[in-house]
Amino acid sequence: MDPKQTRILSDIRLMLVIMVIPLLLYLLKILSFIFIPLVAAIFLALLFMPLMRFLGEKGIPHKGALVISTLLILLIIYATIQLISLSAQEITGVDPVYWENMQTNIDGIVQSVQASLGVPESERGLDKMLKSGNLSSMLSSQAGGLIKMLNSSLSMTLMTLFFLILLIAGSLNVEKLMHQAIFKKRIPSIKTYIQIEKSIVKFIIVKFWLSLFTGIGFTLSCFVFGVEFPIFWGLFTFGINFVQMIGSFISVILVSLFALAQLDTSGSLALFVLCLISTQVLFGGILEPIFMGKTFSLNTITVLVMLMFWGFLWGIPGLILSIPVTVLIKIILERLPKTKKIANIMS
Repeated sequence: MDPKQTRILSDIRLMLVIMVIPLLLYLLKILSFIFIPLVAAIFLALLFMPLMRFLGEKGIPHKGALVISTLLILLIIYATIQLISLSAQEITGVDPVYWENMQTNIDGIVQSVQASLGVPESERGLDKMLKSGNLSSMLSSQAGGLIKMLNSSLSMTLMTLFFLILLIAGSLNVEKLMHQAIFKKRIPSIKTYIQIEKSIVKFIIVKFWLSLFTGIGFTLSCFVFGVEFPIFWGLFTFGINFVQMIGSFISVILVSLFALAQLDTSGSLALFVLCLISTQVLFGGILEPIFMGKTFSLNTITVLVMLMFWGFLWGIPGLILSIPVTVLIKIILERLPKTKKIANIMS
């Protein structure tokens, strides 16, 4: 084949790739209700693969190992439900007088903010703001969206569990899929799968423990300073911390705003906020980079771009899955000679 024909074929391949990428992104967007649970299940299944291999080495049949893993998953779900139930009891068991005091404090904060914004005195106050037509219509319009989001979250959770059981049982084999679709050779696909498994498992385990200790730190801070609902805020911080980079800011801001309406002195509030920030800096800013080390070697720009990209594509689940998905893509690009330069740019 002469150089001209080779160049033409290369241009055709490039045009096909350019045409396929938007189509792929479109499919990822409209079929997010399938892809989000599937991707989440793949990452969760990687956590159970070492356990399945360990049980197999101990002579336990595959079906027995599957039953043990399923029981472990159900135990985790049960513990999560119990924690949520405990948090709900904590909120519902508060003395009604507390809510009245809370409303009074919030009303004072709202009036101060409205005064600084130049709102007339006759229109200031929490009650007048809640009774305003714009706010009422906004809240009523958001109620339907909230119910829809809860239904969507429940269905995605059930689909994730379904895919997770299939992956653990071996009905869906990720390594074979990579072998057939990407590498064509068995040894490179096995090596890539092993590297992906080690990286993702390390990320999930480190993120879980650091988020757990961050949540415990927030709970203890609330206990010490007398901020209500410490268990709820601990669970909230634990969950939101999985949203890379953004979650830590959200948790500190929300808990601080909530404490603003409870703590009387500015000194106590400043010390409380300092404790929250110190907890996030210790676990998220110091310990997380140390434990993660150079396993992922993703530069900050890559992390921010991928957060925006997957957040735009899949919303909040995309923000949570962005780093594991980026790590998976980077490892695959490193193993392919033609795309190794792209992986180097991401590092």
